[in-house]
Amino acid sequence: MNVIMQFMRKNYKILLVVLTLSVALLGFSLFPSKKETDPEKDKLLIELLTFVIEKGHYSPADIDDNFSKGVYKDYLNALDPSKRFFLQSDIDEFAKFETQIDDQILNRDLSFFELTYSRLMQRMEESKSYYKDALANPFDYKADETFNADYEKIPYCKSTKELKERWRLQVKLSALSTLVEKQKLEEDKKKNPEAGKNDAPKSFEQMEKESRESTLNSLNDNFSFIKDLDRNDWFSIYINAISSRFDPHTSYMAPNEKDRFDLSMSGKLEGIGARLQKKNDFTEISELISGGPAWRGKQLESGDIILKVAQGSGEPVDVVGMRLDDVVKKIKGPKGTEVRLTVKKQDGTIKVITIIRDEVEIEETYVKSSVVEKDGFKYGIIYLPKFYIDFEDQNSRDAAKDVAIEVERLKKEGVQGIVMDVRDNGGGSLKTVVDIAGLFIEQGPIVQIKSAAGKKEVLYDRDAKVQWDGPLVVMINEFSASASEILAAAIQDYKRGVVIGSKQSYGKGTVQNLIDLNQFVRGSTYGDLGALKTTTQKFYRINGGSTQLEGVKSDIAIPDKYAYLKMGERDIDNAMPWDKIDPANYNIWDKQNNFELAIKKSKSRMQANLQLQLIDDNAKWLSERNKENVFSLNIDKFKAEQKALEDKNKKYKPIADYKNEFVFNSLPYELEAMEKDNVLKEKRERWHESLSKDIYIEEAIHILNDLQTENSKGLSNKLKKEKVVIKS
Repeated sequence: MNVIMQFMRKNYKILLVVLTLSVALLGFSLFPSKKETDPEKDKLLIELLTFVIEKGHYSPADIDDNFSKGVYKDYLNALDPSKRFFLQSDIDEFAKFETQIDDQILNRDLSFFELTYSRLMQRMEESKSYYKDALANPFDYKADETFNADYEKIPYCKSTKELKERWRLQVKLSALSTLVEKQKLEEDKKKNPEAGKNDAPKSFEQMEKESRESTLNSLNDNFSFIKDLDRNDWFSIYINAISSRFDPHTSYMAPNEKDRFDLSMSGKLEGIGARLQKKNDFTEISELISGGPAWRGKQLESGDIILKVAQGSGEPVDVVGMRLDDVVKKIKGPKGTEVRLTVKKQDGTIKVITIIRDEVEIEETYVKSSVVEKDGFKYGIIYLPKFYIDFEDQNSRDAAKDVAIEVERLKKEGVQGIVMDVRDNGGGSLKTVVDIAGLFIEQGPIVQIKSAAGKKEVLYDRDAKVQWDGPLVVMINEFSASASEILAAAIQDYKRGVVIGSKQSYGKGTVQNLIDLNQFVRGSTYGDLGALKTTTQKFYRINGGSTQLEGVKSDIAIPDKYAYLKMGERDIDNAMPWDKIDPANYNIWDKQNNFELAIKKSKSRMQANLQLQLIDDNAKWLSERNKENVFSLNIDKFKAEQKALEDKNKKYKPIADYKNEFVFNSLPYELEAMEKDNVLKEKRERWHESLSKDIYIEEAIHILNDLQTENSKGLSNKLKKEKVVIKS
């Protein structure tokens, strides 16, 4: 979550005055004491929320019938994403509200929410018997049945009988998956008698029964979590369906969510070191935290779907359909304890991954650098995971200061080119990105920002000093967003360096501001009302184009495994549009003579690179696999499908086994620290190992080499020869 706060302070004061006065006029004060679930509090929250959004949002949508249709669709999808609770008759009854939600918002009418909430509670209670009945007796795994998990396209069930059948097929798939895992375990014991010498062999009947019991326990556990949810939790889903229709980054944070957000901003992470996100009924790994136990284990990847969670040697619990908060609770745990995740990889294979929980040190969110040599030249790699800063403590570390320090350290080592790696960098502080871009250019504009009122402001680097004026490459990917895109865009617009990586970056060109809703209510006894994160401004490049949707297009696009998957801002239906404004006044960098030549050479190399061709082929296959949602429930066919996936995966094994030609080393100050700090040593060794397997870093180094002038190359070769003579 990338909330760029500091620039908003001037405009926020104006917004605060306007909203405070307006809220007072609307009479949001001196409310009588109410119960926690009193509908009057909910009515107040909707009125307050929509009012704040309409007054503070960059481009608030009209609350009309089209808006109502969007809320209706998003809300029902959030309540029942896998279509396993509501019947078609329920949807027919709800349909009359499809174009009435806008009127209900304006009239403080909660009848649609009340109807859907009560009906969902009823359907959930009824569904308990469906899965219990289905799991009461052994499944026929020889029957030629399938289950379709394409929830977006499958219709709602027309009858209770049809819904029971859908539940039966879904729980059969879960039990089948567990059964196949157990059979593999038994086969492994036969291959390695020593490993299973204390365990008696299990029959098919035993394993089948255990698989059903495991699925039953998982579903019972899941429903116990659902039972713990109160009306406020479900109302938060409804109110978020309303707020997110203004744009994908505008959202309501209930009090407990706001507390978690505040905690996340502190930078301390615990558990397995992975960020999770909800994707329909599934929990997906969205990011691995560098240095964390999941990252160190090298088995879990972004895009993996978590199907089950087990504590140590305990029975796995099915987490499909479970709330994200509840999945997180199961995965988190004390340092040193074991958690086992059953995950579905992007190629369709299912794996069990064991991770020992640990504390993810905040140090791993800071910038770090490495040096590498090629053809007698020495180059520096600077990895920046986020644009961090502490506004409350001016003496604390911030990304701009740290990058400047690393540049100086690399200069001291005599590097002749630098790679700035902002892959997977989701953004952060606006001040730091302006300062960092300023390290590489003479004074000039870095980014333009436009507010809701149409006012434009240009943010400048006003320091004429250039910290690094040599060859520069900036690396991005699909997950480089917000502040990362500002940096890449500025470097690209100035032609200061070569931008390489994915076809384009994420495409988030908006600013969000976090607003505490409690400040607008005087004398309330309703308790904490939570907060609103709303979009208040847009970024623009110095060339006038927005980074919204289009992101930053790489000068040199390199194939990657996510190339054909829908993962960017452009794939969200109600994302704000791309537009452009007048360009700022700036001068192109004219000190890099062979810029176009380096790009031409790189593209030529890539066309002949068999490894990149394999990566592109794998990306296309993953895209096709992503569209396949029908699973066989016949055990022989299921195993054959899994075997086919594993065999297909062997073709792409060289991608994981790839090793480039370079050796990466820490700087002298870090080598000295590593002698006393084994943990730091292990982290850097793992980072350098990952760099040595990184084909994209390899190409970045080649490009730096191509950017060298002929005079520099001649001098380097001369020095190289002199060294050879001295040695002889």
